[in-house]
Amino acid sequence: MTEPDNVRSTTILRSKREVTRFQILVEVAEHQPAVRQLEIAEKLGVTPQAVSEYIRELVEDGMVSAYGRGRYEVTRTGIEWVLNNAEELETYARHIRRDLIQQVSVWTAIADANLHKGEVVGVYMKDGWLYAGRGDQSASGQVIEETVTGEDVGVTRLNGIIDHHEGVIHVCKVPRIQRGGSRMVNPDALQEVLEGVKVVAAVGLEAYIALKTRGRTADMFFGAREGVIEAAFHGLDCAMFIVDEEFTEFLKRLEDVGLTYRIHDLIRA
Repeated sequence: MTEPDNVRSTTILRSKREVTRFQILVEVAEHQPAVRQLEIAEKLGVTPQAVSEYIRELVEDGMVSAYGRGRYEVTRTGIEWVLNNAEELETYARHIRRDLIQQVSVWTAIADANLHKGEVVGVYMKDGWLYAGRGDQSASGQVIEETVTGEDVGVTRLNGIIDHHEGVIHVCKVPRIQRGGSRMVNPDALQEVLEGVKVVAAVGLEAYIALKTRGRTADMFFGAREGVIEAAFHGLDCAMFIVDEEFTEFLKRLEDVGLTYRIHDLIRA
């Protein structure tokens, strides 16, 4: 692939010397007028003598003004030179993010049809899984190899934004055994929560038994806290049945990650 014309103009990266001049000029601008050459040398990994020589040249080139020992200021010419090169570097970085990374990044999805190498497909989320198939979607990509329905398929050159919504976590407090345990859970309230979710998790044996004695085994028990959060980020509505002493800490975790949650009272009246 050839580079765009505006990317080829990034000449500063073709010379280590020019890169160092750029870095030193930026450091001078940041710390002017009292510039400590030793600190610049340590930061850039060069010798103090090299920094002194670079600054001398920058003064001679009219990019830096000297006002006595250790006092320097970047001139208008120097500022313009920094800005021009910064714009070129920004353009180059955009080229890397937009063109190169997009091409070499491969997303793994589930094929919802027999797909052919090079085919442009729609990419979408369903039940927490990433799918690729024929049909218009908010995001699209290119298949990297022949794939049959149900197999994992590599998709590259992803364009657009995958239509995705985070799930809601329904947090249900279950009392510890000292306060009645699973026997204090209202079965009707529990069942109502279960009917609206994809993933069910439990923290504490009381919560696990409250589910099991009513015909539902928790999908997650060990590592349930982070597992529920991961599932919700993938768009699945979840129910977390959690013993009361862990309840508040879990809510704080949900606040930290910014997920939507609803609290349910399952205690028998």
